[in-house]
Amino acid sequence: MKTLRTLAAAKAASILLIAGPAIAAAAPAAPQPPAGTYTMDKAHTSVTFRVNHLGFSHYTARFATVDGKLKFNPAAPATMAVEATIDPRSLTLNTPPTGFHDQLMSKAWFDAAAFPAITFRSTKVQVTGANTAKVTGDFTLHGVTKPVVLDVTYNGGYPPNSFDPGGARVGFSAHGAFKRSAFGMGAGIPAPGTTMGVSDDVDVAIETEFSGGKPAVAAKK
Repeated sequence: MKTLRTLAAAKAASILLIAGPAIAAAAPAAPQPPAGTYTMDKAHTSVTFRVNHLGFSHYTARFATVDGKLKFNPAAPATMAVEATIDPRSLTLNTPPTGFHDQLMSKAWFDAAAFPAITFRSTKVQVTGANTAKVTGDFTLHGVTKPVVLDVTYNGGYPPNSFDPGGARVGFSAHGAFKRSAFGMGAGIPAPGTTMGVSDDVDVAIETEFSGGKPAVAAKK
C-alpha cells in the first residue's frame, strides 16, 4: 500500500509538472487599469529627500503638500507623461530648532516667497523592464530648470470597481538624485576635502498612487 501511495503521489506530481504551465497560460489575465488621465492620490503620496549631514548621518525630510496628474497608457508605456507640483513651504522636519524652518524658506535656501513651487514635468519615458522605466523630466527648483532622471517602478493597479470610490488606481515608486548647487542652492556645502556642512548631493524617494475614472454604477432594476 505504501508503494502504491508513493507511485500515485509521483504520478500526480508529474501531471502537475507537465500541465502546470498550460494551466497558467490558460488562466485569464487580471483586469488592467484603462488608459486615461489620472489624478494624484495625495493621501497615498510621499516625497522624501536625504542629504548628508556632517558626514555623520543622512538627514531625511519630506514635503507634505504635493499634487500632480498622470497620462497613463499600459499598452504604450513610452507615451506616458507625468507632472507634479510641490509647495516648498510644506517642508516637514523632525523637531526643528526654533526658526530653522523659516531659515530654510529664506533666500539662502528655498527662497519660497520668490519661488513658491517646485515642479517636475516629464519629457521622456525609457522603458527598462516589464515594470520599470527611466523617466526624464524638467525639474524646476529655486527658479532654475534642469533635466532630472527618475528610476520608476510600476507597482500595479486595477480598473474602476465597486469598492474604490476613486475608480481605477495605479501605484509607483521612484528614486532620483541631483546636486542642489546646480539649482542655485549652494549654502552650507562642505569645502573640498571636508564633510563639515550639508551635502551638495540630494537623494529623492517618491511613493505615489493615482486614480482615474469612476466605478461602474449598477443599473437600476
